[in-house]
Amino acid sequence: MKAKVLVADDEERMRRLLHDFLSKSGYEVIEAEDGEKALDLFFMDGRIDLVILDVMMPGKDGFQAAREIRNYSKVPIIMLTAKSEEKDELKGFESGVDEYVTKPFSPRTLVARVDAILRRMGEDSLQDRLSAGGIVLDKTAHQVTVDGKPVDLSFKEFELLAYFMENNGIALPREKILNSVWNYDYFGDARTIDTHVKKLRSKLGDKSDCIQTIWGLGYKFEA
Repeated sequence: MKAKVLVADDEERMRRLLHDFLSKSGYEVIEAEDGEKALDLFFMDGRIDLVILDVMMPGKDGFQAAREIRNYSKVPIIMLTAKSEEKDELKGFESGVDEYVTKPFSPRTLVARVDAILRRMGEDSLQDRLSAGGIVLDKTAHQVTVDGKPVDLSFKEFELLAYFMENNGIALPREKILNSVWNYDYFGDARTIDTHVKKLRSKLGDKSDCIQTIWGLGYKFEA
């Protein structure tokens, strides 16, 4: 069964461009011209594997659509935008977005990111259950508990925590974390990972100090 991708953009030309490239790569693609339509399609379909949202759309924008989807689903979300200011990128991550792509971009690069995200979701892991310091991460069920209590993480937060726990006690440079968790060559600064670490720490509560900052390098998980 083909993986299904929802593309929401108010520009028909952009929708058709992404539709063509994704279809040629073997994906089933459905389209929405605004945030409201995207939400209708997402909740009506029930089998969407990844969502691509443009920020500036009539009615509900991409941020609003991402927040509503994230309230009910951990499906990966890629945000498209012509904006490049830090505050807009941070707003996207705070809305539960996993990837942030600034226009103009290469459609082939975007397809590669879609491939990487869905490949990581479908990969069989040699270790499906990780446990450290009261934190239990179940890859098969895609669930995390802290001292027995469930913690709701986004797709990228889950991937980041899994990577930290797999490398318990190892100092990890930011660049290595980005290339391993995001699974593509990241051209930009480290605010992407710093933002996700901040949110992850807030959700881990008393266990937040398991993620230690190594100044000038990156992070280390130690429990």
